[in-house]
Amino acid sequence: MLKRLDRIQIAVTDRAAAERVVAQVLGGEVASRDAVPALGAKRTAMQAGESFIELLEADGAGAVRDFLAKWGGGLFGVGFSVDDTEAAARHFSKVDVRFEQSGRQLFLDPAATFGMRTTISKHQDRKAVGAIRWTYETTNVVADWKAAADRYAKIFALDASKFSPITSKEYGYTGTLTLFNPPERLDRIEISQISDYNLAMGRFHRKRGDSLYMFFAESDDVQAIADRLTALGARFQPNRPDEAGLGGLFIHPTAFLGVLVGISRTGNAWLWSGDPGRAKRIAKDLAAKRQ
Repeated sequence: MLKRLDRIQIAVTDRAAAERVVAQVLGGEVASRDAVPALGAKRTAMQAGESFIELLEADGAGAVRDFLAKWGGGLFGVGFSVDDTEAAARHFSKVDVRFEQSGRQLFLDPAATFGMRTTISKHQDRKAVGAIRWTYETTNVVADWKAAADRYAKIFALDASKFSPITSKEYGYTGTLTLFNPPERLDRIEISQISDYNLAMGRFHRKRGDSLYMFFAESDDVQAIADRLTALGARFQPNRPDEAGLGGLFIHPTAFLGVLVGISRTGNAWLWSGDPGRAKRIAKDLAAKRQ
């Protein structure tokens, strides 16, 4: 059912200031400003690449105000696109997932997921703008990755045979990537179960429980984003360069509205997503284009 990781939702106390951050770091552009009664929020949708970064400011009582009161801001939720929202609504009803419909969007009951607040929208093709191509991954830290994977396969009608196992001693987790449509795209939910609570992801899960941890985006030119961050005096951690240049970096939460953001060079994520050969071919092509 799921087609794209369509949008990232960030709770903020000052949308105007947040808009400047998204513009400066990712080259995002304001697409719309409106209100979301289902979340009790005023919303700015900024397009970055083909995706939306939604900035949510509390507009009275509701989920966003509660989140801000508890955590002060940060990664609030994510949105996925589908070809047919009416068909999606029928499917959710069939699998006993409650939702609220507002306009053309569906807002799932938070109890349906493992700390991943979810919005469903009708898919729209957009011409990319800014410094990234699109968002492609959200990381959902959980106590039981198998239970989460089974649940998401059911409620989102995903083909579990396309999932790719993951494990990392460096970051202290194990789990799976719920790839929606490989090898055409990398869009997925990374479901991560903590294996080492002494590391950053483990400390985050101990504090917040099952929740959203970060998101990833792809860019043809990671170095350009690194240059933006350097000019801003913002904190980030680059990966080691290879023959095609900088393969990725992590943007520190202090530099992006309290959210940890991963940027990977186009196609590079296939290295850990079940098709390293594909990643190497894409890197070779990118290197050739720069010559």
